[in-house]
Amino acid sequence: MAVNIAAVIASMESLQERICEGLEALDGNGRFAEDRWIRPEGGGGRSRIMTDGARFEKGGVNFSHVRGDSMPASATAHRPELAGRHYQAVGVSLVMHPHNPYVPTSHANVRFFVAEKEGEAPIWWFGGGFDLTPCYGFDEDCRDWHRAAKAVCDRFGPERYAEYKAWCDRYFYLKHRDEPRGVGGIFFDDLNTPDFESCFAFVRDVGETYLQGYAPLVERRADTPYGEREKQFQRYRRGRYVEFNLVWDRGTLFGLQSGGRTESILMSLPPEVRWEYNWHPEPGTPEAELYERYLKPRDWA
Repeated sequence: MAVNIAAVIASMESLQERICEGLEALDGNGRFAEDRWIRPEGGGGRSRIMTDGARFEKGGVNFSHVRGDSMPASATAHRPELAGRHYQAVGVSLVMHPHNPYVPTSHANVRFFVAEKEGEAPIWWFGGGFDLTPCYGFDEDCRDWHRAAKAVCDRFGPERYAEYKAWCDRYFYLKHRDEPRGVGGIFFDDLNTPDFESCFAFVRDVGETYLQGYAPLVERRADTPYGEREKQFQRYRRGRYVEFNLVWDRGTLFGLQSGGRTESILMSLPPEVRWEYNWHPEPGTPEAELYERYLKPRDWA
């Protein structure tokens, strides 16, 4: 089947709608405010932001469809054969930052790129995944999250989960801190085999699986009592989230280098963050357990 970018656009716009509806129901009070925008170089999108909900302190679910005459450096460095081609990029990206430190932060992204040049076949691929960033670890949460990831992968091939889980562990890693960002999930890129329809079906299922995996964790932890100690640790751990997104994340670099809308690109940043010089958790505390048990790649599924 030939590339059908119109079908991808419609699917991702619908995915944004359904995820926002699901997250509003999960929050119980918060609502997403919509901000539609046009990119002068081509394309645009709609950003939806929730602030100060009942359960979510801040969250954003972005849809974008952008076009350009040449790929930015962040893309051609990874795929040099893209140089000199015009492109279209379509995606949904979201991050949810909860009030309660016992509820993990979550991130998901699905995306499609096609780069074309007259007289040559288009170069296209899908990418995406979802990952979990807790401040306080629970084995049950990690198992359920990874089992949801494994279930969607297994429907498309027995080897996919192990491959995409390991890719997620490698990608969401702060090299300058020598530590993972969280407990992972799945991540994939450059997906273009065996054919367009198969890849598209997998990406659709990944998008649907995010909320199925995340909502039970929110329900399970949202009423856990917490105090200033836990809130301070949450703010400290959010600092790592900021560092990853601004230093290592290819999506952030692509958006900024391609002249994307800065407000939408940086909507993933948390509302309150703290850094403390050379801080280490006290031995034997739940904060120390996060580093000792959870910020280490392991087979949760």
